[in-house]
Amino acid sequence: MTEPSIRVVVADDDPSFRGVYRKLFERTPGFRLEGEAGDGDEAVRLVRAYQPHVALLDVQMPRRTGLDAAREILQDVPDVRVVMLTTFDLDDYVHEALSLGVSGFLLKNASPQEVLAGVRTAHAGHAHLAPEVTARLLRQLAPPRPARPHTFVGRLLTPRELEVVRLVARGCSNQEIADQLVLSTETVRTYLRRMFVKLGVKDRTHLAVLAHEAGLLHETR
Repeated sequence: MTEPSIRVVVADDDPSFRGVYRKLFERTPGFRLEGEAGDGDEAVRLVRAYQPHVALLDVQMPRRTGLDAAREILQDVPDVRVVMLTTFDLDDYVHEALSLGVSGFLLKNASPQEVLAGVRTAHAGHAHLAPEVTARLLRQLAPPRPARPHTFVGRLLTPRELEVVRLVARGCSNQEIADQLVLSTETVRTYLRRMFVKLGVKDRTHLAVLAHEAGLLHETR
């Protein structure tokens, strides 16, 4: 029995860009393009109507920006995973988008394989950014060193969990974390799942954001 197709909505004000994505999803088994929008208002309408698994939203669109559309979609249709279409010169949007709960970012010059992998990963409930890309973005957003440790982090997380989350924020993969802390990869995954519940975050990207906001990278390892 074949797996159900991943249903996708694409929103971008460039018709030629949407055309590229349309062909990609129509020609790739396991995906179905439910609809495409040329502005933020239409994107919200389509997502409400079709409730796709994944919505790909351009950050900059007329009538309603991608961020405004993402905010409304994530409030009204929380089961939809939102991925923003962006470029590295739009870093100002990254922190706001992650705070809204988006599942990550696809660069607009991403290869077809990267686009498909990103959609699959978002559909699976994870942030699709590679750890090293996440680290690169978050380093640019890291706040100044706080005057004192983030109070609730010290209360919720054990010393070992703090070690794991610092390595996540530095861009380490599960295998790299396991190697550095002499753990199995399954133990690392267990720590991550436990911290997702404790801190109310969805994935590694949001956990890394929290670590940067809490100033954990300024602590000794």
